[in-house]
This record gives sequence, C-alpha cells and structure tokens, in this order.
Amino acid sequence: MNRLNIIQKIMGTIPTLEHGQRFILGIDGLSRSGKTTLTEKIVQELRDRNVSVCLFHIDDYIVERKKRYNTGFDEWHEYYHLQWDVKWLEENLYAKLRDADELQLLKYEDVSDAQKLVTIQLPDTCLIIIEGVFLQRKEWRHFYNRVIYVDCPREKRFSRESEETQRKIEKFQKRYWKAEDYYVEAENPLVQADVVIQN
Repeated sequence: MNRLNIIQKIMGTIPTLEHGQRFILGIDGLSRSGKTTLTEKIVQELRDRNVSVCLFHIDDYIVERKKRYNTGFDEWHEYYHLQWDVKWLEENLYAKLRDADELQLLKYEDVSDAQKLVTIQLPDTCLIIIEGVFLQRKEWRHFYNRVIYVDCPREKRFSRESEETQRKIEKFQKRYWKAEDYYVEAENPLVQADVVIQN
C-alpha cells in the first residue's frame, strides 16, 4: 500500500466532528518506525480539509536526565517507566483533553535539561493527535478514541539511525530494545490498535 492509500485509509476511520466535539487519535509505534512522518502527513491532510488539529508529541514531555538515568534500576526500566511521569501525564494531559479549555504542561528542554511550564489552548472542536512511543500503556490506552500503530521490523528501524548512533548498539540492547520487548509483551500494541500500518 502506497503512502497516499495509507493516508486515505486512516482518514476513512476519522469521523466528521460536530460542533463542540473532540476526537483523540493516538499514533503509536516503536522508535524510528515512521510514526512522526506519518503524523505530519495526516496533520497536513486534516488541515487541508479545514479540520482543527491539536498535536502533542509525547517526547516533548519527558523528565530531566537525573530522573531517568543512573537511578539504580535497569536501563530498560528507566526508559519505559521513568522517561515520562506517567501518572502526572495521565492526570494533567490525558484526563483533561475532552473538557479543558487549556492545559498546563511541563515541556522538556534538551539544552537546559529542564521542564518548563507551558500553557496550551484547546479549541472546543478539534481533532487531538498524540504521537509517540508506548502510547498504549495501560494508564493511557482508554483515553483514545482510536489508535494507529505503525509497525516496522527492528533491523529496518535501527538502519535509520545515524552511523554514530548505531555504534552505540550496547545502549540499544540494554535500554531501548528491552523496553520495547517489555511493551510488546505487556501491552500487545499490534492487537490493541484499531489500525495497523506496516511500514
């Protein structure tokens, strides 16, 4: 299936919004699966159709390094359980998406390694897209109206990393891949998702 057909397939699963309605779409997938590129295409298509879109990248809301590195836990545990404050995001992002006029969120800044409080306005009528990894963890899954899962083999995903990054394969083995394996086994995202895109 080519990219145009994929976009059309996805658009066919998104309803026309009535006034005052919000629809929450999760775009899930493991690292380098292609979900960010797909999300950009979907957002552009929606805006071309004059649909109001609010986009959240879950990686914008990770915690400071001291909370996710050298904590005494295994590296995969740090990445899966500590990279985000899962409970805080559940209460301050997910639980407020349907009704709040604005959100107060802690956005991570890489250069300063700090979280900054930002205010995000939400229109009464909008399609809310949340894009990122591990989106179907049990704490968040029930908030979505629909979830798209972008599936891609590990070897292909890893080949998309830079040569410098690929030289750090031990970090992938201990941190990222073990966390991915845990997620796939614990949450079965391929089965839970409403739409699966093979990329």
